[in-house]
Amino acid sequence: MKKSAQKIADYLLQIKAIKLEPSNPFTWASGWKSPIYCDNRKTLSFPEVREYIRDTFAGIISEKYPEAEVIAGVATGAIAHGMLVADKLGLPFIYVRSGAKGHGLGNQVEGYFEAGQKVVVVEDLISTGGSSLNAVQALRDAGCDVAGMVAIFTYGFEKSVIAFSDADCELTTLSNYSVLVERALETGNITDSDVEALREWRIDPASWKGTLK
Repeated sequence: MKKSAQKIADYLLQIKAIKLEPSNPFTWASGWKSPIYCDNRKTLSFPEVREYIRDTFAGIISEKYPEAEVIAGVATGAIAHGMLVADKLGLPFIYVRSGAKGHGLGNQVEGYFEAGQKVVVVEDLISTGGSSLNAVQALRDAGCDVAGMVAIFTYGFEKSVIAFSDADCELTTLSNYSVLVERALETGNITDSDVEALREWRIDPASWKGTLK
């Protein structure tokens, strides 16, 4: 598993789906200053990368959740990846909106499924876990039996770990922040002086203000 986590991290760095800039931090929508920006949608533009992600997801799901009956993607970032995985496994696909649609049938879960079916949720990125677990709850409210969630990458915030535990939802990610920082250093994407700032941010991202240039 660690080998594949390193390979995913390498891919994300190579295609610049993840950018690391401790001395010139990004600002998230939440207002947090961050030395990292992650856009896993870029993985879809690279056939080798998206196929590796698809196959790794499919292998995990086959091993951990052989009883899975439906694959659900979280809108919008994980719809395409979820569809690729469902196609690989020969399973039905549905997706979950961030909220109920404001017109028509007012659905939050789109696609055909039956109450009681075992669903594995596919997500692209885990930050605090809030939007991901909103999707899990929407599926449960619709009568689905959520077996677990798989995601491409997690920042590994303590808040998200607690949230998934409280929601009784097993989370498996292809790669994570610790592996990424390790690989970024080994491949020359960051320097030794960047590592401390990157680790400090992960401990208390809400209070982190960046590093001096």
